[in-house]
Formats: sequence, structure tokens, C-alpha cells
Amino acid sequence: MGATGAAEPLRSVLWVKQQRCAVSLEPARALLRWWRSPGPGAGAPGADACSVPVSEIIAVEETDVQGKHHSSGKWQKMEKPYAFTVHCVKRARRHRWKWAQVTFWCPEEQLCHLWLQTLQEMLEKLTSRPKHLLVFINPFGGKGQGKRIYERKVAPLFTLASITTDIIVTEHANQAKETLYEIHVEKYDGIVCVGGDGMFSEVLHGLIGRTQRSAGVDQNHPRAVLVPSSLRIGIIPAGSTDCVCYSTVGTSDAETSALHIVVGDSLAMDVSSVHRNSTLLRYSVSLLGYGFYGDIIKDSEKKRWLGLARYDFSGLKTFLSHHCYEGTVSFLPAQHTVGSPRDGKPCRAGCFVCRQSRQQLEDEQKKALYGLEAAEDVEEWQVVCGKFLAINATNMSCACRRSPRGLSPAAHLGDGSSDLILIRKCSRFNFLRFLIRHTNQQDQFDFTFVEVYRVKKFQFTSKHVEDEDSDLKDGGKKRFGHICSSHPSCCCAVSSSSWNCDGEVLHSPAIEVRVHCQLVRLFARGIEETVKPDSHS
Repeated sequence: MGATGAAEPLRSVLWVKQQRCAVSLEPARALLRWWRSPGPGAGAPGADACSVPVSEIIAVEETDVQGKHHSSGKWQKMEKPYAFTVHCVKRARRHRWKWAQVTFWCPEEQLCHLWLQTLQEMLEKLTSRPKHLLVFINPFGGKGQGKRIYERKVAPLFTLASITTDIIVTEHANQAKETLYEIHVEKYDGIVCVGGDGMFSEVLHGLIGRTQRSAGVDQNHPRAVLVPSSLRIGIIPAGSTDCVCYSTVGTSDAETSALHIVVGDSLAMDVSSVHRNSTLLRYSVSLLGYGFYGDIIKDSEKKRWLGLARYDFSGLKTFLSHHCYEGTVSFLPAQHTVGSPRDGKPCRAGCFVCRQSRQQLEDEQKKALYGLEAAEDVEEWQVVCGKFLAINATNMSCACRRSPRGLSPAAHLGDGSSDLILIRKCSRFNFLRFLIRHTNQQDQFDFTFVEVYRVKKFQFTSKHVEDEDSDLKDGGKKRFGHICSSHPSCCCAVSSSSWNCDGEVLHSPAIEVRVHCQLVRLFARGIEETVKPDSHS
């Protein structure tokens, strides 16, 4: 049976799926292993050995053996068998996690209880796991399946893991944000949102805003140092795109996300603040897009009656319109980062780039504080002027089912930077080539009309805004938008576009954006390197 102390390895011969197996639990490695052992003794683990990290065990419970019939002769040796079941994570294809169960049969009741007690004691020591969660469910988002998805795929896992919940089914926009400002969030171990990217954005704004208010930080100040929240956010995908979930987990699967919450995973993520004239407009975690993506979201808002088809319709209409916008982009390069937008190194679980970049950013800030290095206001800004079809800033890859690699495949979740992508005026055919590359493995930045920079701050001013003063002086001059009104086939310069901020419209063309390194944490671990799916089940 092996040593009984929890600090030393526990090893026994038990039965799994009517096969005699050697089972070991190594507290030092926090690993449960089992392998077939048909002969006497435990034997050595072979290539078919199975293992589960204790950190990925959901729960352990005694199995009710009453009424179970075991006709096999192997079971006849046990007059009264005892069993315990381990509920754990099983990896499937395409980054999906599944809930799996493995039942271990014991010849003695005392042995069964020893295994149960030892495993449960180890689970209790996992302090990162949530015990009490606040859950917001959006019943209208995506295909309107949020409540059903939660009840069928998430609630049973939370119950199994002994997680208690307070559930709020939202009835109107911004209810989650307003609630987080009003209630005592300290009693919760995390906030879970069931819905799409819009629902996540609501919770994000509520949590960041509540945290800043409690800390006495003025969010409207563009240079305010924001305070991170101690609470993590869990995303149960039930929207139309689920970009944030896909970019942080690798799939938009509700069961997978629920399991990441249950095991208490934690992933720090950058957030960008968007200001205009010392007023906070919004926070962004995924896409901030002007021009093409701004026009799509603005047009789609008028066609909500079309349902999800409005995005395809507005996308085609915007592509055919082929408008370009003149303006000036000023940005501060993110010199603290160890990666670059075209290095082909995507953000993955345990990301070295994020870890190292944060460390270097902190060192940079300390040096500036003590006057050893240039402060932000005297650092060297770069300026780019021109006519643009699109200006995109991404804090993450922005991957989704339609674009598995995303808008910026090597963007990092927690490196304190944003990838600024400038698509200059070009032919409709070339722009189509650029868009198609978002759906395949080719480098979408490998065009003469595309520029990409890794930045920590940027500002944009449209030509329309720059010219307002001179327009007042010379009222007879025509606006830019009228130049090509009779030639729809050319790349028409229009006065100004709107910004698409994580799926919401910002009407102000002139904005100031700043990246806040690892401001929020999610119940996630980042996309894991592709491994062979687990065989235990």
C-alpha cells in the first residue's frame, strides 16, 4: 500500500475498467498516475501510463457501488468492492477541455478512504480555486442561448466542484456594469459573464471602474496609473464572435471555459484606455479599428433586424464603398517588449515574452521615476501621415473561428503593448488580398501598403478635425468627402470614420490611447501548445 503520510508517495494496486493497475500519487510532483500491472507487484509504468496533475482534478468522491453488477471473474475476488471516482480535465482536439471521470476500485474500505482523504486534502490546498462567484448571464446575446448553455454545461461543473454562485440574468444593456458599481464585490472570488464580447466588455468596465473609484483614481486623466483588480473574470462564450475567449483559451467552447474557472487558472491581460480631451471614452482589450472596421460596426448598428447576418452585409457594403480617411497617427514605440509583430512567435500559456516584457517595463518605469531615463513626455514619438483604408490597434491576436490566426497573430496578451496596423490607400483588389490573408497562414503584413508597429501609446487626428479651423475661415472650400462622389469605383477620401472599440461605436475620430500592462486577470491560462489529446476517460 505504501506510506500513508500525505507528504510521501502513495502507491497501491487498484482496478480501473476491470484491469489491474498500479496507482501512485506523488505529492511532491502533485501528480496522480496509473498504469496496467497484470503481474504481481506494481511494476514500472510503461508507454500506456496515464496521469492527471492534481491541479486538474475537479473533485474526488466515493462511488456508490450498490446495484452494480460485475459478471467478470476478476471481480469475484472482491466480496464487497469499494470505489472512488476522480473527476478531472481531459484534453481534446483544438484546445478543448472535457470533463472526464476515472473510477478506481479497491479491495478494502480502509484503502479506499485513505485515497479519498489524501486526494481531498491535496485539493483543499489549492488556494487559487474560486469558492464563490458572481455570474452575469446575457439571455439575448449571440443566438440567445446564454441561459441554456450555463444551465446545461456550466452549472453541473460548478456544483461538482462545490462552487457557490449568485446569478443575475441581465434585462438591459449596462446592467452588469451598473451592478458592479453598486454591490459589495469583496465577498466573491471572481466574476463570470455568460455571453459574447459585449457582455465581457460590460463586466470589464464595471470591474475596472469600481476598482479605480475605490482607489481614488481619476479614470478621465489620460496619464492616470490604473490599479489592477484582485478579482478574476471568467468568460463563458455564448456570443456571435467570442474573440476574447478564442484568443485567450484557443477555442470558444463553454465546457472548456468552465473547466478553466473550476481549476482556478489565472491569466493577466493588457487593457487600453481610450481618451478624448481628458475624458475616458472606453476601455479596449481586443480591437480598436478606424476606417474599414469602424464603418462596418457603425453600419451594422442600423441593421440589427438582420440578426448576425448584419455583419456580413455591412462588411460587403463597406468593402465595396472602399472609403479611405486622411489623418495623422502619432505613436510611442514599445521599446520594452522583447518580441515584434512579425517574429512569428504567438502568445502561449506561460508566455516568456509577456513575463519578460512586463519586467523590462517595470525597470523602465523605475529608471524614469529616479530620473535615470527619459520620462514618457520626452520620449521619441513617431508620426505617420497619409490616407488610410484602415487603422487597427490590437491588444491580442483577435483570433476567432473565421480568422484562426487573427488580425495580428504574434500580438501578446500581457506585454504592455498594442500592435498598431496601418493599411494605406490601395486598390480594392489589393485590399481584398490583405483581407483574405486573415483566413490563411500567409503573412498579412507582407504588403507595401501595410505597416505594423508595436506601441505603448498612440494618438490619431483625422484631417477633417485638423482642417476644422481653416474651414471656418474659408467656408467656400468643399469637404474632402465630395471630391469623388461621382466616382464610386475609386478610393474615395471621406471626411471621417468612427472607431470600432471591441464591437462598440466611438464617434470621435480624434483619440488618445494608452496600454495598461496586465491590468485585469482572467480565469484562463493562455493557449496551450498543441499536444496529443489525453487517453484517460
